Amino acid sequence: MPEGPEVETIRRGLELGIVGQTLGAVEVLWEKSFPVPLDLIAQIVTGSKITHLGRRAKVLIIELDNGYSLLFHLKMTGQLVLVKADGERFAGGHPTLSMRDALPDRSTKVIFDFESGDRLFFNDFRKFGWIKLVQTDEIELDSLVARLGPEALSEGFTPAFLQSQLDRHKRAPIKPVILDQSTVAGIGNIYADECLHLARLHPQRLCGSLTSGEVKRLHAAIRDIIASGIEHGGTSFSSYVNALGGKGDYLDHARVFRRDGQSCPLHPDTLIEKFKVAGRGTHICPKCQPKP
Repeated sequence: MPEGPEVETIRRGLELGIVGQTLGAVEVLWEKSFPVPLDLIAQIVTGSKITHLGRRAKVLIIELDNGYSLLFHLKMTGQLVLVKADGERFAGGHPTLSMRDALPDRSTKVIFDFESGDRLFFNDFRKFGWIKLVQTDEIELDSLVARLGPEALSEGFTPAFLQSQLDRHKRAPIKPVILDQSTVAGIGNIYADECLHLARLHPQRLCGSLTSGEVKRLHAAIRDIIASGIEHGGTSFSSYVNALGGKGDYLDHARVFRRDGQSCPLHPDTLIEKFKVAGRGTHICPKCQPKP
């Protein structure tokens, strides 16, 4: 599933191509992906102009000029592929050949046509992703958005806030707590492992065992890792992504994720290990992150 940095990279790429464009026809090929009556789509979406692209955690927000917004969640296999009238492409999400090949294909669920001739394809092979149509001033009331904590790089995400969230789960391991989107929005499995390694914390440490100094260290690590993920364009992009100059390359700089059996970047004599915490594949350096 794309995490916060991946969705932010998609937002930045699409922003270059669709802000200011006017939407024409919308074709819904799989109703459950965009469960809005066709007459309502025609009334609200068709003819509207895109004014802004935003993001909340893993949710992409496309704001329209009529007081409505489209919310996109890519889930496990979702993609957004913008095909320009001249053939140029921008693609983000789960990397498959659909990012490169002729569209629509069997993974295509919704097609947004622009008056310019550009087309935006929402592809989702496993059909877990979704699109919602909501009033822009009610986005924060959405059932998913309302449960989200602050963004990692926002002013609202402070060491004190993080401490308050950890205090609510004192007997829980730290990793599933920072994966909880009410703790901090946009962190998934990849960045949780990276943050905990940078903070030198074992993922099975109980939240209640962290000192105030360790909480501050974790807070700083979360901000640093998320900023790095955004800087490197995230992780879940294929080589067909070109609107921002290439594929996401964060994994080329990863500290521990998918590096099991390789040397720790800080301790070359220690190999990174992989095991499961709360059912999630987890990567650590046993020297940097001693087991509690």
